[in-house]
Amino acid sequence: MPASADELTASSRVSRRRDRRKAEIMRVTLGILSTSGYQGTSLEEVAERTDIAKATIYHYFAGKDELVAAALESLTTDVLERLEHVGAGAAGAPAPEHLRILVREQLHVLNELYPEAGRLFSFPTSWPAQHSEAMKAMRRRHDAIFRAVVERGVTTGEFDCPDVDVALHCLHGILNHASVWVRASADADKLARSQEAVTAAAMRIFVS
Repeated sequence: MPASADELTASSRVSRRRDRRKAEIMRVTLGILSTSGYQGTSLEEVAERTDIAKATIYHYFAGKDELVAAALESLTTDVLERLEHVGAGAAGAPAPEHLRILVREQLHVLNELYPEAGRLFSFPTSWPAQHSEAMKAMRRRHDAIFRAVVERGVTTGEFDCPDVDVALHCLHGILNHASVWVRASADADKLARSQEAVTAAAMRIFVS
């Protein structure tokens, strides 16, 4: 027999609860990774911080490596989708304005949405080979979004940077480290001023 409306509603509710719990597990895992590194991250601590039994976590993830991989991929996917969305809206703009929009969105992500992202991707840490390679791939996907705009600006003469690779390396360094000293806990005006100051400094890499 087809499922009743009540059964479908209950099933949908269970699915949403499962998704929320899974998202919470990954969010907490990212926070632990950013402060304790891979070696210092354990399912026991994830269970304690989420108030979810360790045995329950195994219903969602086969083990620590699967959880870490899922958390990193979820973070990367969300960040890239946000950048691609604002980038698509600026596709017809001059390259400097397009890049400025991407920089502002990246700062919003790092300082307000995912403050752990900068620490995860900017500071050297010890990762098993499987995660190290995955993180390199994530960095390349992220870099490609900015690189396309920078290369367009160089081609059109809007940007003055003789070495695109060096310029992008400097840009990513500025953005990632900004999450360490630009605090989201600051009042809104101070946060906005700090982020605009970082944006202006980043743009000087490309426009003399």
